[in-house]
Amino acid sequence: MRVLDPLDPLEPLDPLDVDEDVPAAVEARLGEMLERRLAEAEATDPVFAADIAARVAQFALAGGRRLRSELLWWAMRGCGGEDAEARRALGAAAALELIQTCALVHDDVMDGSSLRRGRPALHVVLDDQFGSGGRELPCGTFGGAAAVLAGDLALGWADDAFAECVHGSPAATRAYAIWRAMRTEMVAGQYLDLRAQVTGARSAGQAVRTAVLKTALYTVGHPLALGAALAGAPERTVRRLREAGRSAGLAFQLHDDLQGIFGEPAVIGKPVGEDVREGKATCVLAVARELCARQGDRAGLRLLDEVVGAPAAGTRDVARVLDLLVSCGARDEVAERIEELCGDGAEAVAAAGLSPAAADRIGLLLRGACGLDPGGTRPAAEESVRDGAGGRGPIGEDR
Repeated sequence: MRVLDPLDPLEPLDPLDVDEDVPAAVEARLGEMLERRLAEAEATDPVFAADIAARVAQFALAGGRRLRSELLWWAMRGCGGEDAEARRALGAAAALELIQTCALVHDDVMDGSSLRRGRPALHVVLDDQFGSGGRELPCGTFGGAAAVLAGDLALGWADDAFAECVHGSPAATRAYAIWRAMRTEMVAGQYLDLRAQVTGARSAGQAVRTAVLKTALYTVGHPLALGAALAGAPERTVRRLREAGRSAGLAFQLHDDLQGIFGEPAVIGKPVGEDVREGKATCVLAVARELCARQGDRAGLRLLDEVVGAPAAGTRDVARVLDLLVSCGARDEVAERIEELCGDGAEAVAAAGLSPAAADRIGLLLRGACGLDPGGTRPAAEESVRDGAGGRGPIGEDR
């Protein structure tokens, strides 16, 4: 696909062409923008450009589903966006991919994750380059400290890209407000996640609150709202899409939680049981505690206390926790909730006044992101989901 400059009014752009392959169009826009940023980095300092800037660009361009970009695009199209709005939407989508780069690079440092997308994490690559993995600094290793700078650079590039794409737009003020809220909420959610690990927070309500801020709004709610705002949609439509995305985005995070515990290492790009050993404040673990308490399963609660958050926990102990998550019903409870939340989100999108084609496309994207087959009623990754259970179970922010 030919590289497009969405800020050049003389550059021909047919939104119907982008409709055929949104990720490819976003990657073309992102590649063009990164080419300019890398030239600026090279002029600043060649070593910095090679060690940090080039790796940030490679990370942004390699892998990822471009889910946020597609949701933004289809919300824009569903609200009647045409040529001018399409140009701005491509720029905003590129900015989203860069802020995601920042989030993932920093997340790997905070979690001490050695893998990302099946490849060595950026901080590991930097430590390997200089043989500095075993030399601790006050803030970790050299690779960790340098990766923090790499994430900062990605965030700076993201802000620059977003400012460029909305400059002169009638929707600039509304779009900036959504962008600022997204950045703040993402950081707040990440902090709550870290805080829960160090304080041992265990409630399902707190886990949901963290997931809403860290993932749900950032991954689904705000991209949908940005697309609608850039298209000049009424404020009620923007607000409805943001709230619809909150439900579907929470389903996405719950699916990610299940994958992080039960998924295949080759697929999720990290060892099985890492979330258990790290004591991640996931909803599935919080639900397991509530169900064990409700069932009077003291042995199950003791197992969770001893293994969850224990970095030295052995493979056998982690396997016992996984068995407990199945036997107590936590996995099935979360799988059911994924289906309900994703359905709620898709229905809300359909009722938001978007064009039927765009609403259908968004619905398909949400089901795929949540591990649900397009026409089915169960998470595709789950083999056993309890049937006939009434109510929504213990997952909820009011708990």
